[in-house]
Amino acid sequence: MLNRLSKISRKTIFFVITILLLVGIVLVYLNKDNRFELSKDDKINITPTQIQSIRDIGQWEFLTINNEEIIDTVRHGFFGDAELVRIYYGTLRLGIDLQDAGEDFIEPQGDSIVVMLPPVKLLDHNFIDEARTKSFFEKGEWKAKDRDDLYRRAYQAMIDRCLTTPNIKSAERNASRQFYQLMKSMGFENVIIRNKPYTKEKRSQ
Repeated sequence: MLNRLSKISRKTIFFVITILLLVGIVLVYLNKDNRFELSKDDKINITPTQIQSIRDIGQWEFLTINNEEIIDTVRHGFFGDAELVRIYYGTLRLGIDLQDAGEDFIEPQGDSIVVMLPPVKLLDHNFIDEARTKSFFEKGEWKAKDRDDLYRRAYQAMIDRCLTTPNIKSAERNASRQFYQLMKSMGFENVIIRNKPYTKEKRSQ
C-alpha cells in the first residue's frame, strides 16, 4: 500500500514539474519579441551656453617670464668709435586665448568630455617695459633710428630666450591642469584635455 502511494506521489510530482516546464517554454516563446531591458545612459551633454561662457574667458595666462637683455652697438668713425649699450626689461606672458578656440573645442564623447585647447601663445607682444629701459653706457651721438634698431634686437632676443620648448610645454601643462579643474568644477567626471601645437612667433615685432 505504501509503495503504491509512493509511486503515485512520484508520478504526480513528475507530472507537475513537466507541466511547469512546458508553461515556462510557452511563456518564453510568446515573449521572445517583447524583451524588457534596463540600460544605463552614460552620455554627457554640455549646453551651448556653457561653451560660450567658457569661450568668454578670453585670454588665460599660464606662465609669466621676467627677462632682461643688454644690447649694444658700436659705430666706428675717423675721430673715434661711438658706443651705445642699453638694458631692456620685459615680461612675457604665455597662455591661451579662448576666442581662438575652434567651433567644437568642447565635445562629449560617450561618458567623457573632450576639450581641445587652442595653442599656447604670447598673449601680449608689447612686453618690453620702455619706461624701465635705460642706457648703461653711451658714447657719441645716436639717432632715434639707432635706438629703434636696439629695441628690435632686444625684442627678438627675449623671444628667442623665453619662448623655448620647455617653457611652452610648461605653459601647456598648466593649461591642461587648470582647465581640467574647471571642467571638474562644472560637474564633469571624465575629462580629457588636449592641446593644439604651438606656432612659432614671428621674428619681428
